[in-house]
Amino acid sequence: MKRRCRTGLERLVEGEARQYKGLRVGLIANPASVDAELRHASEMFASCPDLRLAALFGPQHGAKADRQDNMIESPDEFEPRLHIPVYSLYGEHREPTAAMLRDLDVLFCDLTDVGTRAYTFVWTMALAMRACARRRNRFVVLDRPNPIGGVQVEGNVLEPAFESFIGMYPIPMRHALTMGELATLMNEEYGIGADLEVVELEGWQREQWMEQTGLPWVMPSPNMPSVETAAVYPGMVLVEGTNLSEGRGTTRPFELAGAPFLDGREMEQTLNALCLEGVRFREAWFRPAFDKWQEELCGGVQVHVTDRLRFKPYRTGLAVVRAAMALGGESFAWRQPPFEYENDKLPVDILAGTDAVRRGLERGAKLEEMEAAWAAGLGEFQRLRSKHLRY
Repeated sequence: MKRRCRTGLERLVEGEARQYKGLRVGLIANPASVDAELRHASEMFASCPDLRLAALFGPQHGAKADRQDNMIESPDEFEPRLHIPVYSLYGEHREPTAAMLRDLDVLFCDLTDVGTRAYTFVWTMALAMRACARRRNRFVVLDRPNPIGGVQVEGNVLEPAFESFIGMYPIPMRHALTMGELATLMNEEYGIGADLEVVELEGWQREQWMEQTGLPWVMPSPNMPSVETAAVYPGMVLVEGTNLSEGRGTTRPFELAGAPFLDGREMEQTLNALCLEGVRFREAWFRPAFDKWQEELCGGVQVHVTDRLRFKPYRTGLAVVRAAMALGGESFAWRQPPFEYENDKLPVDILAGTDAVRRGLERGAKLEEMEAAWAAGLGEFQRLRSKHLRY
């Protein structure tokens, strides 16, 4: 039987924690912050004699992941079982304040990323690192596997003019790094300067996806129900920047895309004619229970990944948007601001980290042409990335 991967959380409580004995610690976590037996990190911290848990911090969707969409802020709360405060890092403050950190010596981060630059947990970590650097608190990442593997990198690198809470540094949409690797890259290459430590994974190999680790999948956010969702997310997240439904309000968010003005059969035929590697498209009709086009019949497609090694999610997302533009005609539109508290840029540009992607789609550029345009920036990222690989 293949030995399962051990997370940074498990390695901490099984022996590494003794170096923090007597220190007051905080923990950034959500429901996916569990060990192989589904025990939550906060309970494990509270029962560990070497850890004095003094505060919890919740990322987007809240520490309980009970808040649904992007623009819903999470309030600060109190954890009655542990008798400690729970601070929101997706509310009035997006990084820990001096008051939140005043009584802490160390801040731990145990969040599941999904391998996509537009997922906000990466940036919650980065902002918390900044805050700890200013106050000289130690910052410790409890590493976890990248659920969609640590090999394939794809997409354009974010441009500085399009920095936001879904992209603060020049990172492509699919980065193929763990949270610990991202933390060291950002800390050393982009000048955060935190007193950073990483409790590494044990037994993870870069080509492994989540199902191969022996670890359970717990939804890290309400619209990330499965590894299949995470697989398509690095490209299908671009659909959020349009007036198409990205499947929110269905049981297959980001795998489904459509709108009342689209015909599912036409979308299927148009996309399958491209012969994209590792993916097939199926005609789909659905009525979102909430969000865009609530209760309206949408025609579109479901994305079915047939070969994970050859599948390119970012190219796929671009292809879906381009097909919708062609078949939707004047009914297709770009989503308008605000988005992630950004009021002056189109959401699709914020998501893509550039306006070049949108402009390329608008002028009918081929997918190969768009990929060639960002190849140099992606190559530079690959060079930096290689310096911070731990596994």
